[in-house]
Amino acid sequence: MDLRIFSRGQNKETFWYQKGERIIPATMGLVPSDLTSLGQRNSGFYEHRRSSVVLNVPGLEVFPGDLLVSAGAADYLCHPLLLLNSESKKSRWPFSKRGMQGKDKHKHISDLENCLSSVKVTDFSRYEFHSLKDKTWNEVMETHQKLPTDQLDLRKQQEALWELFTSECTYFLDHLLVLKMIFMNTLKYLQTREYLLDVDLWRLFANLEELSQTSFHFVTSLFAIIKDYIDASETSPSMDFISVLTKYFRGSLCQSHQTYCLNYSAAVFYLESLRQREDFGTYLKWCEQNEKCRRLHLPELLVAPLHRLTRYPLLLKNIWKRSTDSTEKIMIYSMKEKVEKSIRDLEGKVKWLDNFQKFRHLQEIIVWPPLWDRDKRFFIPECLKHVFKEHMAENILSPTNRHLLYEGRLTLAESTRFLDVYLFLFDDFLLVTKIKRNKKKGGGSDTTYMCPSLTAELQTVIKEGGSCTVLDQPIPLDRLVVKSIDPLHLSVVGLRNAFLIQHENRYRQCIAAFLLQAQTENIKKTWITQITAAICCFTKNQEIKNMSLFTSPVESSEI
Repeated sequence: MDLRIFSRGQNKETFWYQKGERIIPATMGLVPSDLTSLGQRNSGFYEHRRSSVVLNVPGLEVFPGDLLVSAGAADYLCHPLLLLNSESKKSRWPFSKRGMQGKDKHKHISDLENCLSSVKVTDFSRYEFHSLKDKTWNEVMETHQKLPTDQLDLRKQQEALWELFTSECTYFLDHLLVLKMIFMNTLKYLQTREYLLDVDLWRLFANLEELSQTSFHFVTSLFAIIKDYIDASETSPSMDFISVLTKYFRGSLCQSHQTYCLNYSAAVFYLESLRQREDFGTYLKWCEQNEKCRRLHLPELLVAPLHRLTRYPLLLKNIWKRSTDSTEKIMIYSMKEKVEKSIRDLEGKVKWLDNFQKFRHLQEIIVWPPLWDRDKRFFIPECLKHVFKEHMAENILSPTNRHLLYEGRLTLAESTRFLDVYLFLFDDFLLVTKIKRNKKKGGGSDTTYMCPSLTAELQTVIKEGGSCTVLDQPIPLDRLVVKSIDPLHLSVVGLRNAFLIQHENRYRQCIAAFLLQAQTENIKKTWITQITAAICCFTKNQEIKNMSLFTSPVESSEI
């Protein structure tokens, strides 16, 4: 029975439980182990974490702490960067040895090196098809004293199939197996010896085990067909490979690659954050020095499944072009189309994830002050402030209903000073914020959870524990006017590369104005072009929407 231990923090409870001799953190909601089960639920690799209490409802199994989402959302949410960032403000493993100094640190690294020296890597040559991956089809036929077929088209088709087989062998043996046996299994071994306990296997390798097992079965199936053909008599018919291709390309091959690719950008970013640690660097150096890596580094190995997925359509097309049977051609072409559709779907999911992650970080970094703090003209007594409690302003940045088109840092000219501002141009409004930096360095959240698509400027603000405070209400694009300012008019005040943003109400009265200065003339032109294009696109979309509803144009209710 698991022993539960509770430790209470300032803002939330953190739960720990003991399993055997290990202390394991448990958080409410999805954690990487949960995400693993989500990503593998449909593949036979699914294994739910155990719990002391289970709620059984017909057709539904609910565990304490589970996050209930739709099946479609689960595919997206099994991405590590979608975890709540409140967890990132603390070390996920409080017993990690990163804080050791001096002699203890050197002893820890020395012990880690000794532990690595005891690691044994399985010999890859034990696989029967290992010796075939570098041979040509003609060499194989000569080795088995079998004459190539006299039919030129059939021989070309066999060569195309052989290319698919040998390239899959290389992919499995030189990439997936190296990642699994040398990197992932070594890390698992170290964690059983109480090293690198806080390194998350899922965030780094995702569903690598599923991927390698699927590839292994695919290679084995192809090898069996080719072996049967070679061992058969000279009068044997052509290879029956269509059933194998159908099974895998219409089955788990593309799906497992999609799951891996969705985690790839997060894995690379997570790896970069881990490189800063001496103990992880020691582990990484030991792995990359293994001769089986062939001088390839971990980032080069991690990207291999992405390259492989995009190569499948080319290999299938090559087989299709060299096939003569009409039924075979139709089936191969449909498989090629399915893989290409899978790649297109993946691109859409990656964009969706990127947008989702970015907006989650924007919700954290953008601060929405109340009306009385934003504009001192309005006096609201303390006893009446509760009246102004409305929907959370952060919901404005919901990633499901808007997109960020452009962003960047500019300088705002005020009556007595120049102010560093950061502008966010969305597809329906412009947001002007003030950059507020934290004077105490190092107060930011854990950057290992930072979205890679954030600009360098925002990443710096987050690392310093800063924020972007909203200066004024969002400016709807149908109420926004942008004007370029002639340098001659502003030479007296020393402004260069300036342009003006006006916020108009529904009566076309200017209710706010922002005199902005860009770093260069090109940046100024880019901003004006981006804002003008966004206004034009928004106006067209509104006209189309109004026409579809057979109503007259409706003006924005926002002032």
